[in-house]
Amino acid sequence: MEIKQTVNCLTALAQETRLAIFRLLVEAGPAGLCAGDIGARLKVPPATLSFHLAQLANAGLVQARQQSRFIFYSADFEAMNGLVAFLTENCCGGKPCPPAKSSRRKIHTA
Repeated sequence: MEIKQTVNCLTALAQETRLAIFRLLVEAGPAGLCAGDIGARLKVPPATLSFHLAQLANAGLVQARQQSRFIFYSADFEAMNGLVAFLTENCCGGKPCPPAKSSRRKIHTA
């Protein structure tokens, strides 16, 4: 992943609602979710949801597909993996990283 694309992805994710949407879509897997389900689960109004989904799509982090009269959104796992790979490319000076302790904090979303 190039630096410009990385910046675009990080910029898109640097907003609470968009980060919550992206995490929900990652959790949903390749099948994704329809826009209505995303909005209902996160309590985001349709116009606001549309704006945020467009930002994520413009950054290349989500894909949309029409199915009947619904639009389904899914995380672009290739883009996500590319972003993580870019961020960790020079981790530990190129040496294997030691196992990380499981100290994940629960991120609360509104």
